[in-house]
Amino acid sequence: RWWYKMRGKEEMLNKIGAGHRMVEPDDPQAGPEPNTMWALKDVSFTVNKGEIVGIIGKNGAGKSTLLKLLTRITEPTSGEAIMRGRVASLLEVGTGFHGELTGRENIYLNGAILGMKKKEIDNKFDEIVEFSGVEKFIDTPVKRYSSGMYVRLAFAVAAHLEPEILLVDEVLAVGDVEFQKKCLGKMKEVAGSGRTVLFVSHNMAAIENLCDYGMVLVDGTNAYTGKTPDAIDFYLKTFSKGNTQDLSKLKDRQGQGDIRITKIELEDHFGNKNIPFAIGSKLRFHIFYKAKKSVLNPHVIIGVYDSMNTSVTRFDTDIVGGLPPILPQKGQIICSTESANLGSGRYYLNIALFSNGIMEDYLVGVHSFDITDSDYLGTGKTFDAKMIKVLLKHKWELIDKNG
Repeated sequence: RWWYKMRGKEEMLNKIGAGHRMVEPDDPQAGPEPNTMWALKDVSFTVNKGEIVGIIGKNGAGKSTLLKLLTRITEPTSGEAIMRGRVASLLEVGTGFHGELTGRENIYLNGAILGMKKKEIDNKFDEIVEFSGVEKFIDTPVKRYSSGMYVRLAFAVAAHLEPEILLVDEVLAVGDVEFQKKCLGKMKEVAGSGRTVLFVSHNMAAIENLCDYGMVLVDGTNAYTGKTPDAIDFYLKTFSKGNTQDLSKLKDRQGQGDIRITKIELEDHFGNKNIPFAIGSKLRFHIFYKAKKSVLNPHVIIGVYDSMNTSVTRFDTDIVGGLPPILPQKGQIICSTESANLGSGRYYLNIALFSNGIMEDYLVGVHSFDITDSDYLGTGKTFDAKMIKVLLKHKWELIDKNG
């Protein structure tokens, strides 16, 4: 049985904005000031041997910090992490490998750190290299690797050196789709052999497919722990912003801020707004904005995601064009679709607005809409919503070779 129990807070390493006081571990004045920002606070949980736990949360919720505490990269301000077994981790690109050493040398270095003998590493070496796909570069210093090569080798090392505990951050997003599938399969194999996996990801489909339990972090606290489907449902309900009319004062956003998206509206070609839309509807996305000055070389992206946070499609002015080189300080940008042939279900929008290559505003999950079943194919029948994300009109025919 491997278990983890922690009640603690990470030491603040940086001052976050004016008025937020840094807190040192032995600061006698450190107390529950309203402006004190904790990366993690009062987090406590237990994981049993052989379980796979998904750690879910928005950016800045404390997920990566939690893994750094478990790997001893960061020490908690108070509390403790108790782990029984050999720990291997794959965190952000840049951790775990020595840049001046070759891939081969880093494999042996990591094995030695885990307490493995050279013969044990020798037995795993070929399997690690084959899994990573970096055979041609195994004797090249890893500082010359691309981020994708680095991640592939780092994961192969972490997963194949037989740790009792494997910690994986969402660095897998750097790799290609096929390699991600290999990684998920390997993590299942690791857990199936009685070892333990903690997996951080924004990909709800991967979390649901892989994990036994889910833990949702909200502002550095453990807001929910339970079966994976329940944890995902809690996460989606907690962070669904709803379709707020006035977005100008919304704080949960990224970007420089000289331009702000103030409102989002969605309508079909009949002018029906913010209702469940039938499969195949022609949709128009209205983006209202306000800027401090004229918007130069505007670039707008709308990303459409399903409830598992899987990207379904995107609309991009850099690909299609249509906007003038200069936008006024206040206006409305409209994106029209020919046919929204998405499967039935709820979808969420991420919207980014750039000026001269600089991201001015970025909103995640800022608007949702529902697609409902309709007789889109004209057959009087519909598909199971769980089976499809996109519905294409099609026909079948037979070519008789006997005639």
